[in-house]
Amino acid sequence: MFPIKLISECYADHTKENKQAMFSCNSRFHRHRRKLICHVLKAVLVFLVVSMIATHTILIKEITNVEFYNQSRNTKESKLSETLKLVNRRSSQLKLQENSLNTLVIRITSSKENVTVTVDNTVIYEDKEALRGRGIHVLVLNQATGSVMAQRIFDTYSPHEDDAMSLFLSLVSDRRIIVFAIKDEGTFQMKQPARELISRFGSQYAKIVGWRDMWAMVVIKGVRVISEGYKKSADFSSWSNPVHITAEIPLSSISESQCLSWPEGEETRRRQNFCNEIEGYGSVCSCSDPSPIMFNPPPVLNNQISDVPVTIIASNRPHYLYRMLRTLLTANGANPDMITVFIDGFYDEPLAVANLFGLRGVQHAPMGVRNARISQHYKSSLSSTFQIFPRAKYAIVLEEDLDVSPDFFGYFSQTVRLLDEDPSLYCISAWNDQGYEHTSADPSKIYRVETMPGLGWILKKSLYKEELEARWPTPDKTWDWDMWMRLAEVRRGRECVIPDVSRTYHFGSSGLNMNSYFHDIYFNKHSFNTVRDVEILNVDSIKKDVYEKLLETEISQANVLNHDQSPCDETYFPRKGDRANVLYIEMNHSKDFGTWLALAKCLHVWDLDARGYHRGMWRMHYNDIPLFVIGAPFSPYSIHMPVDVVPIFMSKEEMKKEVHINN
Repeated sequence: MFPIKLISECYADHTKENKQAMFSCNSRFHRHRRKLICHVLKAVLVFLVVSMIATHTILIKEITNVEFYNQSRNTKESKLSETLKLVNRRSSQLKLQENSLNTLVIRITSSKENVTVTVDNTVIYEDKEALRGRGIHVLVLNQATGSVMAQRIFDTYSPHEDDAMSLFLSLVSDRRIIVFAIKDEGTFQMKQPARELISRFGSQYAKIVGWRDMWAMVVIKGVRVISEGYKKSADFSSWSNPVHITAEIPLSSISESQCLSWPEGEETRRRQNFCNEIEGYGSVCSCSDPSPIMFNPPPVLNNQISDVPVTIIASNRPHYLYRMLRTLLTANGANPDMITVFIDGFYDEPLAVANLFGLRGVQHAPMGVRNARISQHYKSSLSSTFQIFPRAKYAIVLEEDLDVSPDFFGYFSQTVRLLDEDPSLYCISAWNDQGYEHTSADPSKIYRVETMPGLGWILKKSLYKEELEARWPTPDKTWDWDMWMRLAEVRRGRECVIPDVSRTYHFGSSGLNMNSYFHDIYFNKHSFNTVRDVEILNVDSIKKDVYEKLLETEISQANVLNHDQSPCDETYFPRKGDRANVLYIEMNHSKDFGTWLALAKCLHVWDLDARGYHRGMWRMHYNDIPLFVIGAPFSPYSIHMPVDVVPIFMSKEEMKKEVHINN
């Protein structure tokens, strides 16, 4: 305080009017001393003030820094605390998720109008569509991931579907999760072998589930039943109440659900991609002895179709496609690079089947409904084929539900030139509509017919691009594409070549226009060539002029059958003979097929419409003897009918009373 007091006194003295004070500045000596002291004191005062201000500022800054540090530390600690809480919360969630991923919770509903399957509260399968989906629904789930590996519907109300279900179940690998559920009715045609198979899986109710009962089951194949439910219908005219079951299944490790013993290579890569995602294909996914998926069939001698693309018409029937491709790829001369699978819709499993065999798969959006959709699928596939192979002159067309004979490509290689050399032909088919086991015998023979058979045929590019493509039925036309191709304005007087013994076999028993009952009657007993190398005899004899001359000779020399006896009698057709037989039936004009259709029913050949004829004449083998059936007086070949012979007339009403042969 001393300096401040002294400065104050100096400052006071300096302002006083009294000049007489001891330290007065008026005197010369004292004035100098006081001035010096005042300047020094002023300097000290300024220094002290500046120092105080600086000290205060520093103190304030230090306090601020301390507060900021404390605040920052508190904030960081708060954030760290929140982070730790969040980590703990996430950790709990992860533990919860991990726990839930170790177990699948499957819930199933089986009822008259609905089958629903949920996994961990997510609907993975549902069928509520009215008037469809009748039968037993089967799902196969991966035991390590819970993903759906296969789904099938077996209409066990209809015949043979129980056999198809048994076959499918036998092809599913052990330890897969299998889900069963009935919709509407699923036991009318479920025979004892299928019931016993499901019972061996562990079912308690497979042997007793009956008419319009509801049933659901979850099983680990080869291990045990996880859950099963059953409810009986009250009476014949009603359905039982819905069945609801829940199953909890611990998941296996990924390594336990896959085969790790396959050797490295392209074949194994394709096999793993398929078998890790898809089920129900048997030995192709066997760990110990997998069936081959790459083939090296013998070549076709003097192959004339090595550069001809093969178009596979496919939909969502992957198990059919798999069977068909195995027979195709093992046929002589098969070339995978020329094969394309066209899939009507964006279905994963058919594409996976194509990829399994290393084939090109093309998916496209469906157009139209029912038969119109199939027709548009054909058009799109044919157009795309000639875009993919712009230099191709022909295309071979197959469907996904056809077995292919070992000499399939050899047959076309020998006959394809006829499309260029004979303008009266517009297709060559591997299928004979009337070629059943009891009506065909010679795989080396070929015929001409007016009706386009399809079911494996070769098409000339110029015919498609110049005539068919622009005129193809539009999506609003619900026509069958093959019926359209048989129209007179499309056929334009041209014919197709067919074999006596078919080179394809139609095994598909389910589809838009097919069921197991229909297949059993009209396709099951169709003939099919199994000989690997067959030489077609005298291919040139099928050319129009030559063919007519040969027919005239054979018919004129044929044995005329008894026209006073019904051809439906079991003893009507001779069992021995060195000549062809001929039978004349009534046919007054080109559309008069009444007697033929009645006779066809009696002979157990195709009788739904008239097919496989040439100028009012059908030819086949009966008891291994060539047979000509000639419509008189329409057919020009009726000129060979003896004058005392009256053509046989048969009606549908009469047929109901006849005893059919070859039952």
